[in-house]
Amino acid sequence: MDEVQVVVAHSERATLRVGDVFLKVDADQARIDAEVEAMALAPVPTPKVLWSKPPVLAISAVPGVTLGRLGGPSTGSPAAWAAAGAAIRKLHDAPLPPGVGRAGRGVGELAAELDAECALLVANGLLPADLVTRNRQVAEAALRPWTPAFTHGDLQIAHVFVEGDAVTGIIDWSEAGRGDALYDLATFTLGHEEHLDDVLAGYGGDVDLEVIRAWWAVRSLLAVRWLIEHGFDPFLPGCEVDVLRSRM
Repeated sequence: MDEVQVVVAHSERATLRVGDVFLKVDADQARIDAEVEAMALAPVPTPKVLWSKPPVLAISAVPGVTLGRLGGPSTGSPAAWAAAGAAIRKLHDAPLPPGVGRAGRGVGELAAELDAECALLVANGLLPADLVTRNRQVAEAALRPWTPAFTHGDLQIAHVFVEGDAVTGIIDWSEAGRGDALYDLATFTLGHEEHLDDVLAGYGGDVDLEVIRAWWAVRSLLAVRWLIEHGFDPFLPGCEVDVLRSRM
């Protein structure tokens, strides 16, 4: 009998692996529905949906290995990172999905959320005021008009699988929808700035690096308190707090 492996678990959702099957348990049915719809529409390799019975979604494993994880060593050749960039471009150029995703929050809504979170980080003594203030300044560049694209919404490197120099699968689509393409690029390279040039070589076109850096700051500022409250450690080397420190 295959061993049950806990991939991730917290109060909002959990993912288990049994052999070549992943079982995603999510109390929010809308997230499961969004994931199934996005995988059906995305023009890139995705897991096969085996069955869905709320609150559980069963999907197949994808072949290959990830390019790394936040806070850990990155793997893969420059060509593999470029291939990931090309796959991201293919997604962003696809016809728009019907719904707005995590990367599609309005500028006003996002600014208000960011300001409130920054105030809590300082008031609760989680981060030094100068670190928060500096990164809030950096984050401002992300708060601008953008052209909607088909975005993944949570494109961490742990969600992209490769074999050799080819992308074999992209997983975890529950935050997908219309959004800012540069949010995806920033999420994918968060904590691995050294591979940004390789990713952009595959992605092609002109990309505003100031906005990429701004999204690194936004994502990290908004993640720190949530991670702590859900049993994760954003202070580990190479993780969110180090990303914020790198902007000082």
